Amino acid sequence: MILLLDAHALLWWLADDPNLVPDARAAIAAPSNEVIVSAASVWEIEIKRALGKLSVPDGLVDAIDASAIGSLPITTVDAERAGRLPLHHRDPFDRMLVAQALRLDAIIVSRNAAFRPYDVNVLLA
Repeated sequence: MILLLDAHALLWWLADDPNLVPDARAAIAAPSNEVIVSAASVWEIEIKRALGKLSVPDGLVDAIDASAIGSLPITTVDAERAGRLPLHHRDPFDRMLVAQALRLDAIIVSRNAAFRPYDVNVLLA
């Protein structure tokens, strides 16, 4: 299965943070699963860092690469689909994850309840 990590799930995984629930931790660690992070999540993290809302060590992309988490670019198809989603939620980064999860039939790993109204599978982070 394909696991698409939300920003907080990514940061918890990279930091080995105990906030990440055991089921999510096991799924991410399982060699049979493909684990990816959207460019949208990295963009979101860097915006929050620049605004002083998030403290993240330098070298995020290097840490992602070293962890063997795949990188998911944003395509024009993703952008179109995200823009056309029902307005259950207005956060553009979360809407992009929904669009990408739908395209890839991926499971979003997150604690964000905003994904519930959409037709996507979510694994509690």
